[in-house]
Parts: sequence; C-alpha cells; structure tokens
Amino acid sequence: MDEKSADYSQWSHTDLIARVTELEKKLAKKNNGFFNSYAPPNARERSPPAEKPKPTKKQRAFDASKYTTRHIALKFAYLGQRYNGYEHHANNLTPLPAVEEELWRALMKCRLIFPTQQEGAPQTKHGRGPWEGTVNWDGTDYSKCGRTDKGVSAFGQVVGIRVRSNRPVKPKALTEAEKIEEVVEAMMGKVGEGQTDPGGIQVSSLPSEQPEKPFHDVRDEMPYLHLLNRVLPPDIRVLAWCPNPPPDFSARFHCKERRYRYFFTNPAFLPVPGSQSTADGWLDLAAMRKAASYLEGLHDFRNFCKIDPSKQITNFERRIFHTSIDEVSTLDTPSFAPLYAQEVAPMKVYSFEVHGSAFLWHQVRCLVAVLFLVGQGLENPDVVEQLLDVKKCSSRPNYEMATDAPLVLWDCIFPKHPSQPSQASEKNVDALNWIYVGDDTGGIDGRKSNYDGKWGGVGVMDDIWQIWRNRKMEEVLAALLMQRTAVQGSETPEQVRARAALAAQKNKTTRWFGGGDSWKPVGEYVPVMKKQRMESIEVVNARYAAKKGLAPRESTAAAKDDANE
Repeated sequence: MDEKSADYSQWSHTDLIARVTELEKKLAKKNNGFFNSYAPPNARERSPPAEKPKPTKKQRAFDASKYTTRHIALKFAYLGQRYNGYEHHANNLTPLPAVEEELWRALMKCRLIFPTQQEGAPQTKHGRGPWEGTVNWDGTDYSKCGRTDKGVSAFGQVVGIRVRSNRPVKPKALTEAEKIEEVVEAMMGKVGEGQTDPGGIQVSSLPSEQPEKPFHDVRDEMPYLHLLNRVLPPDIRVLAWCPNPPPDFSARFHCKERRYRYFFTNPAFLPVPGSQSTADGWLDLAAMRKAASYLEGLHDFRNFCKIDPSKQITNFERRIFHTSIDEVSTLDTPSFAPLYAQEVAPMKVYSFEVHGSAFLWHQVRCLVAVLFLVGQGLENPDVVEQLLDVKKCSSRPNYEMATDAPLVLWDCIFPKHPSQPSQASEKNVDALNWIYVGDDTGGIDGRKSNYDGKWGGVGVMDDIWQIWRNRKMEEVLAALLMQRTAVQGSETPEQVRARAALAAQKNKTTRWFGGGDSWKPVGEYVPVMKKQRMESIEVVNARYAAKKGLAPRESTAAAKDDANE
C-alpha cells in the first residue's frame, strides 16, 4: 500500500502499533539514531557514542637559562636497609635502588639541577618510577663525602651540588648604540601618535640600568629542604644545607674526618638463663675497649678491609683519631633483666664509635668483627696489634666481617678552608655554616616558612616518628612474645640451666657473633692468626691490571684517601 494514501482510520489497534514501530525504525536509521529514545526497547538500534579523544596535557619545556644557579652543600640521613648502598653504578641495575638514585631523582623532579646531556649517551630506563632515566651528574659540580655499602645507614652524609637559585638573572647590559635605538623607537612612537617631535637625542634621556635588588642568601632563597623532603622516600630526609661552602668545595676531598657508629646489644645473643659467660653471648666490654685503643693513630689497615683491585690502591695507611665503646641512651632504652636471672646485669645497647681521616672498603665492619671476637673471649686484645703489623702479617687472614645493618655513617667533619686561619682546637670542628631544618631562616619573602619546620604535621620529625613508631610496635610485640613464651610451661630455671649445660658438653661448636640477630655455628674455632691467608695486595692488583691492560701499579683518582664503608 502506498504510504501517502494509506487510510489509518480503518486500521486495527495492533496494526497501527506495528506501523508506528516500522516508521520509527526508518526514521531512526535515517537520522543516525536521533529519535531512538522514542522507540520501544525491543526496537531500538542504538549506535555506540563516539569516543572523544582525551586531550593530552602538553609538557611545558623548562628553560634553565632563565634561572641562576649556586653551589651548596646538603646534609641528609637515610636508613639503609631498603637500599643497595649509597652509590649508583651505571649499567649495573641492582634489585634494590641506590640512595644516590633517589637523591638524583628528587633533584630532577624539583627542577633543581640541569645536567648536561652528552651526545650519543644511551638513555636506559630503570623502571623505578618517574625520572627513571640514567643518573647523570655532568655539569652539576657534584661531589659526595662517602659511599656506604648495601644496608648501611647514614645520619650525616654530605654532598656538594650546583642547584637552581631564586636570585634574579642579571639583565643584559645594553651598549650605547642599543640605548640610542630604544630612545629613537620611543620618540617615533610618540610622533606617530600626533605629538610634536621632541628634537635631538640627549645623553641624559638614554635609559639607565636599574639597580639590582638586594638578595639574601638564605631568607630569599628557595626552600631546598622542603622541596626535596616532599618528594624523597620517607626513610631519606635532608636535614640541613650550607649556603656558602668554599668556592672549590668538594664533599670528598675537603672532608677531613668521618665518624662511624656500630650498634650492638650486650648480651650479643640470647644467653642461657642465669649465665654470665662470654660463651653464652655476654661480651667483655673492657677487653673490647682495650683492643679498640690499639687502632688509634696512623696505621696500615690492609688486614682490616676488603681489596678492590679496580682502584689499584697501594697505600692503605689511614689515621684513626678516636675510638670508644659507649652505652646508648635512647627515648626508652630497655632495662629489663634476662629471663630467669634478675641478679644478672640488664641487657643494654652499646655502640662502637670510630673517627678517622678516611676509611677503606669494609674497614669499619672488619674492625668490629675482630672486636667481637675479643669480646667473646675467642681472641686476646693484642690480636689487633698483630694484624696492624703488616711486616709479620702481610695479607689478611680469612675471617668473616660483621653484618651491615647496625653500621651508621654518623657524621662528616669539614674544618676551616686552608685559606682561613684556624687554631689547633678547631681541627676537628665542623666549620661549614649549616642551616638545619627548623632554623628560623629561609622561606618566602624573608619570612619563616612553616613547611620548612622540624615539628608539626608536615615537619621532618613527624616523618621520622611514623617510621619509628611502626618499628617500635614490632619491637614491643616481639618482646612480649619472647617474655610470654619464656614463662609458659612447668620447667624451672634450674632445669633450664642443667639442660643447657648438658647440651654444651655434647655440642663442641663455637657460637660466633657478627653483629646480626643471632649467633652462627662455626665448629671448632680457629684463631685469627692461624686462619688461611688471603692473597696479598700486590698479587690482587697485578692480576687485575693484567686483565684490564693497565700499566703496573697504575693508580686511578680513587686510589687516594677515600671513604667507603
């Protein structure tokens, strides 16, 4: 039937519905679904809405030429258990990141450094978050004070770095010709506006240079501490910055004293209830202090380090200024007696502190390992003197060094610059002008900046508190579990001691402590001076030199005094 001549008055209700449905389908198809919403659900032919392309946010290029830079020093701290040491090694991706990677990434993210890109340099990706490109310090005047090993912490690591500054860029000085050209252009503009030609150009009408606004090196500067702490991981905190280090400042070569602390408990491991024996973990602190005193002075420490042949080091003399073993006082030093033995001295925390001009690779951990052998009664204190006598002991005995976790680079000391007169009493005093977090300087427009503070919801102390409290809860739960387990059951203290004595008679193994969470069985103990000797320095260096095609005894820059723990 012709649609135009159709007489719908005679149609039944059912036919009319069918006809309306048919027409709606045709109309919807013709208008690309414009009237689909009027059709019954079973007759709709919806077309999927066209996806609008998401607008891409264009990254605005950062023009470093618009900013001035300045050379500063940064002092920062980190807890090292989550890191593969401080130093980043190019083309050597490790399971854990290096602290240096995190510092570089934060400086880049804050646009504080502008490394120069070498032509043809590969841009490898580490896949560790934003700014994961190759670590590059070129053009930043970067220097570092020390290179801590995997797991080692630092509370006073120092670097020198050239960073972006708030100091305004000085306007380009105009020549006389440029000044005359500016005046002519201004005059021509006035004439074009109907004004009378002012006539000849007078020298007094030339534009004069605007005086430079005063700039305070600290109050007007960028809040470096806040910027970096905002993007660094919680276990890395920048504590201070020095606005005016010497012009040729090098964090490595200007540092004249590095201080380390190694923390341990006494007893070293869980003793048998009632025992006060060194064989059961109680350390002889007096013997350890006597052994440590032999380390002070200038000595050859080749028997207290690990050899790195890539540096071709031939001079292993280092000067130790100070050693001590002291009890550690914290916010809540535990003072409870060992289980079942209230009459025995309580467990305490101690630290071995050592100050030196520089340290060799693994030197502090080797020193501590020998001191623990003395403290356990396995060696006499004079074993230190024997190891320092390189004429009688020319190569290191193969003893095991102490574990990494309790070691901390405590501080780095920078005395006065050689050009500055100083007294003998100032030799071991840090002379850098450190601006510590929370000091009443810095910020915006010369005002104290709240976000640079040490306390409060955004302060550094709050960050450190959260880490401390998390680990403190773990400590409390572990201590309560240990105490609860110890008192359960019907075994008396006398029975425990008798069982332990019987086990000691049957088991001839020596329990060796190396700074870790427990002891290690080593069988029958062999004294250090009777252990197998490792290869001499000369043999190790010569083999590496031959492999790399180096000249005999060729030294690198790293062969000089260097701190590396």
